[in-house]
Amino acid sequence: MSQISCYHCSEPVLTGTQFTTQIQNEEQPMCCPGCQAVSQAIIDAGLTNYYKFRTEPGSKQTALVPEELASVSAYDLPEVQQDFIQHRDDLNEVSLTIDDITCAACAWLIEHQVKKLSGVVSVQVNSTTQRALIAWQAEQVKLSEILNKIGAIGYQAAPFQVDEQETKSKKDSRKFLVRLGLAGFATMQVMMFALALYSGYFTDLDTEYRDYFRWVSMLFAAPVVFYSAQPFYFSAIRSLLMGRLNMDVSVSIAICGAYIASCIETINGTGEVYFESVSMFTFFLLLGRFFEQNARQKASVSSSNLHKLVPLTAHLKTENSIEEVPAKRLIIGDAILVKPGDVIAADGIIIEGKSSINEAMLTGEQMPVAKAAESQVFAGTINIEQPITVKVTALGQDQLVAEIIRLQEIASNSKPKIALYADRFSNYFTAAILLIATATYIFWYFYSPEDAFWVTLSVLVATCPCALALATPTAVTCGTAILTKLGIITRKAGVFEKLPKLNHIVFDKTGTLTLGSLSITDVQMIKTAKNNVSEEKVMQYAAALEASSLHPIARAFQPYLNQTIKVLDKKSFVGNGLQGVIDGHLVKIGSQSFINGSNEAEKEVIVWLSIDDVVQAKITLADEIRPDTAQAVTALKALGCNISIASGDNSGEVAALAKRLGIENWHNGLLPEDKLALIQKLQQNQQVAMFGDGINDAPVLAGANLSVAMGSGAAISKNSADIILLGDNLSRFSDAVKVAKKTGLIIKQNLFWALAYNLFIIPLAVSGHVAPYIAAIGMSASSLIVVSNSLRLLKVRV
Repeated sequence: MSQISCYHCSEPVLTGTQFTTQIQNEEQPMCCPGCQAVSQAIIDAGLTNYYKFRTEPGSKQTALVPEELASVSAYDLPEVQQDFIQHRDDLNEVSLTIDDITCAACAWLIEHQVKKLSGVVSVQVNSTTQRALIAWQAEQVKLSEILNKIGAIGYQAAPFQVDEQETKSKKDSRKFLVRLGLAGFATMQVMMFALALYSGYFTDLDTEYRDYFRWVSMLFAAPVVFYSAQPFYFSAIRSLLMGRLNMDVSVSIAICGAYIASCIETINGTGEVYFESVSMFTFFLLLGRFFEQNARQKASVSSSNLHKLVPLTAHLKTENSIEEVPAKRLIIGDAILVKPGDVIAADGIIIEGKSSINEAMLTGEQMPVAKAAESQVFAGTINIEQPITVKVTALGQDQLVAEIIRLQEIASNSKPKIALYADRFSNYFTAAILLIATATYIFWYFYSPEDAFWVTLSVLVATCPCALALATPTAVTCGTAILTKLGIITRKAGVFEKLPKLNHIVFDKTGTLTLGSLSITDVQMIKTAKNNVSEEKVMQYAAALEASSLHPIARAFQPYLNQTIKVLDKKSFVGNGLQGVIDGHLVKIGSQSFINGSNEAEKEVIVWLSIDDVVQAKITLADEIRPDTAQAVTALKALGCNISIASGDNSGEVAALAKRLGIENWHNGLLPEDKLALIQKLQQNQQVAMFGDGINDAPVLAGANLSVAMGSGAAISKNSADIILLGDNLSRFSDAVKVAKKTGLIIKQNLFWALAYNLFIIPLAVSGHVAPYIAAIGMSASSLIVVSNSLRLLKVRV
């Protein structure tokens, strides 16, 4: 009889069926209470996929798990964290999804509370996507402590996982629809009685019948107040407990105050009741929130779609066969077969075959990119032509697609200065509205007591600053989504503010305006009586000498390499050239001074080759210009930007390139400190953006007003940059400027509308010209206009 193994740690189960956990609707055996508690915590946290895709058993939990182990403790397990935590230097980073965020004040509250934890380095909360990006030091604080801290202030948080998030969003949407439907049904019933009473239809009836309809209206309005409006109460209570005022405070006061006052009047049989206003206000407010919720999901859907592009399975190549396995089972070093039309399952290097890869999901460009052996490919991209074998080099959170999502999250969470001002203003605005409402009630109480309550109610409802809180985050989220589709990743705050202000663009040459790889443009054979070697043989000799060199020039000769040609007694002369014996002849390749002692100035990259000290050929090389460089320069000039080149190249190529592109300002032979000095000089009266590619560009990228790194550049330059062009497509930068200008315009329009609406409605409400139900409609319409205006960004074509 075979021995039963623990489902969690695979140790033998010696306790029978004493400890079990229900996993995927089946009772699974556990070896001890520790494993049972941990596995239950994993399931309770919604992490069933851990057991579905894990590649090795979990660690054995030998000790009894204390009662304090809540469901969030599962997120501290290393085998669980690998799915959603990124390790960067000595920090851990995670994207959390947080429930019940209703406005910017909620985001502010969470940020300030979590920052109080020792070890938490940064917290960025996006109220539009309802997600938070948190970085912390693992040795000082656990993820479970962060989640519990968020829970302590009334919000529920969990690591953002696409499948679980979509399931939860659908569940929340259904629950919200129930609240909305109940409010709508009750509103219709209450309005029937209210309209009849208002029209005087029952004026001839006794008071007891009038009171009867009031009692029925109160009963119909009760579920609206006590169930449908619950989200507003919870949000307001959380805010007040933390010493803040958000927009739901005034909403909650209006709903509860109107209902309680109406109940008192109903019981006493005197005065006016406002059950219909309460029900209608709640219904319209929920209806507005429902449309806002759908709009937010539309605005933030792009990051989730990137995850979905990575396939769930891969074709793993073994010594004897090809096996289809879950992509999560892959490990670094595995070889996977990618057939034509298949999506690549992991980042890696091609070790066999060549094909074209569609990288549109990364760069926004539909044209396939040719890839051969040693070329890097990325998860989520599509193989077009031929089967290739890929060696896996990165998985999970270390893949480029995960990095893009993280960078997009950072960009969405980064708040422009105008957003910070709006958040601060909305907080003071709520306080001001409460004061205005109080003053209004006092005035009307003495002027017309029977109207005091409903006028005050209208003030509270009409002036709710929902639109003001939504004005900026929705626009920034939509703008970031557009840039991501274009293959442009923004990494730092303030990008949307800086881009429209730029008036001087400085380009590095090598790897930025050019491809950064030399190619042979001309071979000139030197004809003399002693020269009888063919051009083909000359190029093969040159390739043989350059074969083991790492110099950029050497790579240009690789296509001419003939493996049958052997080099003996090879010597390298640093900065000059190479020599060796081939077929019994002394062959040299290098500068003109190395070959024949001449020191003539050369404006191009030229190498000379001699055989037995007789010059045979003059070979010209050039760094190829990027295909879209001229288009990018023209587009930037059309936007009113001055263009300069700042290059470390000391040859005449810089001047030639500048002339070819129509760039008047160029500087060559610059050291990194020289480039930084140039940028600082230009910054005295201009807003300067710097494009760079290499490690030596990191200091000047950090010093510019806005820095842009090419996607193929060195990692340190990307870390110093505000923007990364994933597809190395320079012409996309002008598109980014246009998107930023459009986003800024949308934000200003939103803020103008939100402020104009409130300034218009306050006098009308205070003076008693706005009924409560009209105020509810106006407030909801204002919020929807702001969100819809932001969504126009998603339709921008560039």
